[in-house]
Amino acid sequence: MRKVKNIETYKSAEPTVVTIGTFDGVHIGHQKIIKRLINTGKQAGLKSVILTFFPHPRMVLQKDSNIKLINTIKERHDILDQLGLDLLLIKTFTHEFSRLSAEDFVKDILVDKINAKKVIIGYDHRFGRNRNADINDLKAFGHTFGFEVEEISAQDINDVAVSSTKIRKALAGGEIHKANAYLGYNFMLCGLVAKGKGLGKQLNYPTANIDIEEDYKIIPKQGSYIVRSKINGILIYGMMNIGMNPTVNGNKQTIEVHFIDFDQDIYGEIIQIELLHRLRDEEKFESVEALKAQLAKDKQTALDYIAKQDAQ
Repeated sequence: MRKVKNIETYKSAEPTVVTIGTFDGVHIGHQKIIKRLINTGKQAGLKSVILTFFPHPRMVLQKDSNIKLINTIKERHDILDQLGLDLLLIKTFTHEFSRLSAEDFVKDILVDKINAKKVIIGYDHRFGRNRNADINDLKAFGHTFGFEVEEISAQDINDVAVSSTKIRKALAGGEIHKANAYLGYNFMLCGLVAKGKGLGKQLNYPTANIDIEEDYKIIPKQGSYIVRSKINGILIYGMMNIGMNPTVNGNKQTIEVHFIDFDQDIYGEIIQIELLHRLRDEEKFESVEALKAQLAKDKQTALDYIAKQDAQ
């Protein structure tokens, strides 16, 4: 799949079928639309294109918005690539762009840049300045500029009762199984393995501290989780803690992973962590020994969980 970040200088020589949206999470509802897009492209001999926006429009238009996103741009790209999309176009969302009229958006971007011959869009899609144009306007523009509009019905959308908002809420509540079911894949965190204070090593549970560069990325509820990563092509399971380390008087949130039966040096590497199961809330223990006893219980729970996964 090709990714284009600078749509300003882009112009498609090939006819395309396109859909439009932020697609945060690329969840099972999004995937239904995207598969329809890709299949349509193959049948009609059109390149399948998603036009997406970054930053998220709410980040720009609502200055007090503290919205966190389920995916980073790279994660979104990788998921769409696996689905078989031909092209991901990323339009920088600005106040100036938000004031573009519906007709100018259609002519300048959908027609002149993307060479759209078909647009697949939800029945309730709104676009243009103040979001004052709807799907009927888009169909009228289609007649004018020579592209077809395929409407995704309310029933098709409502049949998949999933939204990015519901997933964010599940993650904030630590409901990782629910979030993963909505996503259709395991929620992930990607970051740089950085040097920590070495507290895990002192507890006989050495950890990789994960530094996530993108401050807009949603971090699930504090607590302990069973996770897995692919490191050097090998699937490694572990226990991850998101929290303040209150037992040792921590003063900032950290993300630390103890990989089970793993002792390679991975400092400085970027790794992807899949969250599989939530173990418990973070808590302050009365002593370091009490914390170590709980970690031993967590590890056994993790090993039992992993054994069940491997048996399936």
